[in-house]
Amino acid sequence: MTPELTALTLAALLQLIQYAIYAIPANLQVGTKYALSPRDDPKQVTGFAGRAQRALNNHFEGLILFTIAVTATTLADAQSQLTAICAWAYLAARVAYVPAYLFGWVPWRSLFFQIGWVATATMLIATLLSQPALSSG
Repeated sequence: MTPELTALTLAALLQLIQYAIYAIPANLQVGTKYALSPRDDPKQVTGFAGRAQRALNNHFEGLILFTIAVTATTLADAQSQLTAICAWAYLAARVAYVPAYLFGWVPWRSLFFQIGWVATATMLIATLLSQPALSSG
């Protein structure tokens, strides 16, 4: 498995862990009856559970772009030292982002988000630049 795919797999496992970090306090906050209901009347969780939910949702959003970057890099056979470094930087930033969000570490949460975003964008650009120019005709 390439470093990029390994980082993607670990990022997906991080998402599963984040879901548990969110679900347990959220379910305690809203109660068992509501948690087991069809949730027709939405309840907003607050405090730690609310921060955990927002961190989880943010990772879903970032993970979509990171998955596209890893998929493009892999399918284009464009893996390089740069794309591997970017993949590990993304993962490290996302791991650091979770406690930064949960405990309100300012400005670290935003910095960790930016590191992951730049790493993803760099992977996408590196993949595009690694491909030969399309010839016309």
